Amino acid sequence: MRVVKFPDKAEWAGLLERPHRDAEELREVVNAVLNDIKVKGDEAVKEYELRFDKVALDSLQVSENEMLEAESLVSDELRNALVLAHENIEKFHSSQKFDGKKVETAPGVFCWQKSVAIEKVGLYIPGGTAPLFSTVLMLATPAKIAGCKEIVLCTPPDRQGKVNPAILVAASIAGVSKIFKAGGVQAIGAMAYGTQSVPKVSKIFGPGNQFVMAAKQQVSLHDVAIDMPAGPSEVAVIADDMANPVFVAADLLSQAEHGVDSQVIMFTDSERLAVKVSDEVVRQLEALPRKEIAEKSLEFSKIIVVRDVNEVLDICNEYAPEHLILAVRDYMTLADKVVNAGSVFLGNYSCESAGDYASGTNHTLPTSGYAKAYSGVNLDSFCRKITFQELTADGIRSIGKAVEVMAENECLHAHKNAMTVRINSL
Repeated sequence: MRVVKFPDKAEWAGLLERPHRDAEELREVVNAVLNDIKVKGDEAVKEYELRFDKVALDSLQVSENEMLEAESLVSDELRNALVLAHENIEKFHSSQKFDGKKVETAPGVFCWQKSVAIEKVGLYIPGGTAPLFSTVLMLATPAKIAGCKEIVLCTPPDRQGKVNPAILVAASIAGVSKIFKAGGVQAIGAMAYGTQSVPKVSKIFGPGNQFVMAAKQQVSLHDVAIDMPAGPSEVAVIADDMANPVFVAADLLSQAEHGVDSQVIMFTDSERLAVKVSDEVVRQLEALPRKEIAEKSLEFSKIIVVRDVNEVLDICNEYAPEHLILAVRDYMTLADKVVNAGSVFLGNYSCESAGDYASGTNHTLPTSGYAKAYSGVNLDSFCRKITFQELTADGIRSIGKAVEVMAENECLHAHKNAMTVRINSL
C-alpha cells in the first residue's frame, strides 16, 4: 500500500478519488442490455446469461427440487451460522419498527403517519467470485419484517446452471418468495421492467459492481425505485498508536478481497504504525486465496498519515466511507464526530466482518461517497410513510384564514375557494 504523509488539504480530493470506469462506456453497455430486456424479456435475459455467465438456461426460476437439493448440500455448521445471523439481523431490524403518533397541530387539526410495506421488492445478490449469501439475509429479513408481500431474488448461476446452495438456504430461512437465475445488468432490467418469468417490482435492493450500480441508477429514472447507488465495496480505518497492526491489516485486506475495484484506506497520525501496517499487509496478503484480487484492489488503496486526530476526522468525513473502523484509544469520543459514514465499528475487537455477517446491523451500505446523503438499508427502506390529516369544524376555524391568505398570495384562487366555502358553511 502506498503511504502518503501529511498531505495538504488541496491534495485531499485527488487522494480520496475512487477507482472508476469511464461513465460513458458504462452507460452505453448498460443501456444496450436494458433495452433488450425491456423488448425481449426472458429471451434476452437468457441470451445475456449465455454471454456473460457462460450458461444456457432452459428456465430462469429456481425450482422446488433445486431448493431441496440445496438443503442437502449445505453443512449443518453453515446452516447454524445462517440461522444465528438471521436471528440477530431480525432482532436489530425489528427494533426499528415505526410507531406513528396522532398529533393535534392546532385545535381541531389532527395529523399522523402510517407505515406501509412496499408490496413487491427485488433483491439482487451478487454471485461471481464471491456468492454473497449473507446479503440475502441482510435484505430479505427486513423485507419480511416490514410485511412486503412478494420478495423476488435474482442471482447469477454457475456454468452448470446452479445457484450457490448457501444462497438458496439463506433465502429459505429469510422468507424469499421467488428466486431467479439472472446476474448483472440483465437481472436489474428483469426486475425493473418485468419479464414473462420475473415479476416487475417497485423497488430494487442490493450491491454490485459498477455495471450493476449504473443499471440501478438508469432504471430508477423512470421505472423503479432503488435502495441507493451502491457500488464497489470500501473501508476506511482510523488508527492511532494503540491499534493492533495485525488487526488493522486484516481489516484492510478483508475489503480488498471483495473485488479488483474495491478500495481500502487507512488514516493515522502515527508514522510508526503506518510502517507496521504496511508491512503486515504484505505478510498477510501472501496467505490469501484471493491474493490476485486483493493485490489489484490495493493498487487504488493507500495509508494516509496526517498531523493530528482532528485532521483525521476532517479527511475521513470528506471521504465518507461505506465502512469505518475506529481503532483508536478514545473511540467513543471520536465516534461522536463522525458525520459521513455508512456503518461504524468501534475499537480493536469490532472487525468489519462482524457487521458483514452476524452482529445484526445491515451491510448494504452507501459507497462512492454517497454516505454524505444516504443511509444504509434499514427497516424503513422497505416501507412508505403515508400521511393522514383530519380537520373538524374547529380545525377550519383554527387554520382556515391562514390557508385563505396564503393561497391568495400565491395566486391560487381555487385553493383559497376550497377553504372559503367551508368557512362560509360554518
